[in-house]
Amino acid sequence: MRREDGRPGPEDDVEAVLDELYALPPSEFVARREERAARARTGRRVQDARRIHAARRPTLAGWAANLLRRSRPDEAERFLELGRALREAYATLDPSGLRELSAQRRHIVSEMSRQAAALAREAGHPLSDAVQRDVETTLRAVLADPEAAAVWQAGRVEGVLTPPSEFGADAVAAAPARRASAPARPPREDTTSARRKKDEEAERRRAEREERAVRAREEARAAEERLRERRTVREEAAAALERAHEREREAGERVAALEEQLAVARTERERTHAELGEARERERAAAEELAEAGREAEAAARRAGQAERDGA
Repeated sequence: MRREDGRPGPEDDVEAVLDELYALPPSEFVARREERAARARTGRRVQDARRIHAARRPTLAGWAANLLRRSRPDEAERFLELGRALREAYATLDPSGLRELSAQRRHIVSEMSRQAAALAREAGHPLSDAVQRDVETTLRAVLADPEAAAVWQAGRVEGVLTPPSEFGADAVAAAPARRASAPARPPREDTTSARRKKDEEAERRRAEREERAVRAREEARAAEERLRERRTVREEAAAALERAHEREREAGERVAALEEQLAVARTERERTHAELGEARERERAAAEELAEAGREAEAAARRAGQAERDGA
């Protein structure tokens, strides 16, 4: 819809359209996207139409993360601020700050994922355990990755966002503790320091391997969820097809019944038409007989009068 001055109205703003789309449940996304893209093309807004049409249907986990962002704006802002603080602490290699913020991270990620599940359930789309784990993975990515944080802040998450490997769950635990200043040690300190560095390097590699394994498991869960979603979509399509067949069968039965009634009505009409013709024929014959009787009565009356006159 356009304003009287010809300029696009608020409902034609492409950003508003995208916000609207990503607030919808995944099952309603594609139909509304095509409707909005068609409206943009009708309004000769070709670039807007292309951008709208390019929007990807979110997974159930992506939709739940977007729902959480929109439904809990204050908590979402605090969560984003925690992510900035955690990234800053990691960048400055402050182990004490990392451990404190990591504890906050685990608690708030768990709490917010539960809120997302509750919101989705209230909206009529309960989350499976696998989908809720994908939401948790996305929330961890929001804390670790500024690009993921920007996507979630905009409320346009499409799928599972994965935290970077160097900022995973084990990175904080692997961070070395910062020690207070100690008195000068004997020359053996160099050997001890070298051994500690070697141990820390081995621990870092172990943490990286575990993080890669975690990511692989998360990607496998995401792939499994996508497979389940595709199966659900196919099952819904098959059910819709079955319902359409059933409606077609019922409509065919109604048509057959109506055609039968129509045939009976036509037969009845033909019968009554024939009866009407016969009644008209009988009425015409009776009228002719009545007229003939009238003429005979008049003739008899005339003869009777003539006889009386002749007798006089």
